[in-house]
Amino acid sequence: MPLSIDNIKRSLHDDERTFQPKKNTRHAAVAAILRPLPSHTEALFILRSTKEGDPWSGQMAFPGGHYEDHDLSLRDTAERETMEEIGLDLRAEAHFLGKIHDVEANPRGRDFNIVVSPFVYQLHNLEPSFSPNYEVADVLWGSLTDMFSGENVTQLQFPAVSGQSFPGYGVGDQVVWGLTLRMLDHFFKMLDDDWITNYE
Repeated sequence: MPLSIDNIKRSLHDDERTFQPKKNTRHAAVAAILRPLPSHTEALFILRSTKEGDPWSGQMAFPGGHYEDHDLSLRDTAERETMEEIGLDLRAEAHFLGKIHDVEANPRGRDFNIVVSPFVYQLHNLEPSFSPNYEVADVLWGSLTDMFSGENVTQLQFPAVSGQSFPGYGVGDQVVWGLTLRMLDHFFKMLDDDWITNYE
């Protein structure tokens, strides 16, 4: 089973504690937090609050944020930001499984690149409590099993870009697309070499 916890752990990269920031590049890290249920495996997503000047305002994402000088590693960044954003202590309430490939982004209206490192965790408690801060409008669970199979593929209409539509996965009334969709593509390909994107 591609989405079994054993297969996920085998397929991911080991932790990368050694980190040297790249010149003229900003670094960020996110946490892909999984909970295995009897019929499928889910991942936690946040709906970012609407904020002027934020290129990811109002979008679905994994919890996370920018690397800061006091962070010991990018994994520490992901864990710190998750605690700040939704009040979930990954060190105490989850088991670290490994790392997905980095994803590079060039935010709209910005003159710099961001390299985002996704780290994967398995929750101990399948019903954790959350205390979202001002950056988070909602916390939602989405079925990775449905995403992997293409069951919940959809399109997002994005008026800010000339009414274009973009592929994504439906989670409740929201759509996971863009940068987070690219992370999921990397994740699914790591789990199964034969997997191909199911929205083209």
